[in-house]
Amino acid sequence: MDFGDILNQWENRPKQQKAEKKSAPQVSHKKANAPTKEEKELERLKKESKVSFEDQMKKEAGQKINPMELWLRRYGTIDKDKQLDEYNENKKIEDREYLRTMKCEAYVDLHGLTREEATKKLDSFVLDCARRGLRKIMIIHGKGIHSNGSDPVLGEMVRKYIETDKRLGSSGHPGKAEGGSGATWVIIRQ
Repeated sequence: MDFGDILNQWENRPKQQKAEKKSAPQVSHKKANAPTKEEKELERLKKESKVSFEDQMKKEAGQKINPMELWLRRYGTIDKDKQLDEYNENKKIEDREYLRTMKCEAYVDLHGLTREEATKKLDSFVLDCARRGLRKIMIIHGKGIHSNGSDPVLGEMVRKYIETDKRLGSSGHPGKAEGGSGATWVIIRQ
């Protein structure tokens, strides 16, 4: 056989393969979940040798395994970086000074509402913020300049609401630029 014959065979080869593919589509006649050849052979060997399950377990137990692999199977792995991040995040949240300097995540304005309207609006606002997982909210109630009497109506109502609601934690007034005594920030407990 010379080089020309080899070249001719090479050129004709893809044509033959294409013709074979087009003529007979490949269909798998294997049933779903049917055992493979290897699994069948393993089953046959088990039946011939009549090795019991206990004997097979003893044989596998006698095999040597890498000690590191054994330890990892037994105890798994721990992501120490993730644990450190969670610890630092929890510590930050618990740090009172961090919470005081943290920006408010949501605001509600109660100006112009009656005591009952303000209570309903505040209750739904706090419920919504707790569901959303917010940590710090701002309640704008005003200074009570237009209130009848000496005490502002909404300011007192907000203070009592914060004291009685178990979802709310520490609170305070922001600086003058953010409302002063006419607003109250509150920490929502997790």
